[in-house]
Amino acid sequence: MEVQETRVQTDRVLTIPNILSMARLVGVPLFLWLILRPEFGGPKSDGWALLVLMLSGISDYLDGKLARRWNQISSLGRLLDPAADRLYILSTLVGLTWREILPLWLTAALLARELMLLVMVGILRRHGYPPPQVNFLGKAATFNLMYAFPLLLLSDASGWLGSLAAVFGWAFAGWGTTLYWWAGILYVVQVRRLVKADAVAD
Repeated sequence: MEVQETRVQTDRVLTIPNILSMARLVGVPLFLWLILRPEFGGPKSDGWALLVLMLSGISDYLDGKLARRWNQISSLGRLLDPAADRLYILSTLVGLTWREILPLWLTAALLARELMLLVMVGILRRHGYPPPQVNFLGKAATFNLMYAFPLLLLSDASGWLGSLAAVFGWAFAGWGTTLYWWAGILYVVQVRRLVKADAVAD
């Protein structure tokens, strides 16, 4: 998962990186349906849900890599990539919390960070600035969480595999949550500086 901080190089919509990002977005409701099937009387489909999540992670890596290599970094791609990341995190939080694999306090902590970022984006728009670009810390946080969630889903299984998955899953979740908030605080500092600079200029 790489940070797309290079300047926009194309206005095309139908590029391979953008198509990969769109495919990731389409996978969000499929993943949520697979993970919640047992809660509505259906068979357990955790293996398929893990496969969708794994393919999402691969496409997340490829879309940024290919965009830079083929000079196809676009404004749409910059919107789709973080949107897909956040929707996967949100859908996984909903699914794992519903199934009582994730505790409510962890879900609340991650959602509170997202709410804080939405407020910051609103402040930036009011001052005529675009949303902040995804920084390395934010991508590292997402990377940790995207490893944590499938491992925690796997921890719902019985036996040594479930126990091992729980250990590594909670380790990634702890690091991911910490980095997620750290990146969020850095966004707040960045927004504060921009707003302060605007006030001085006026």
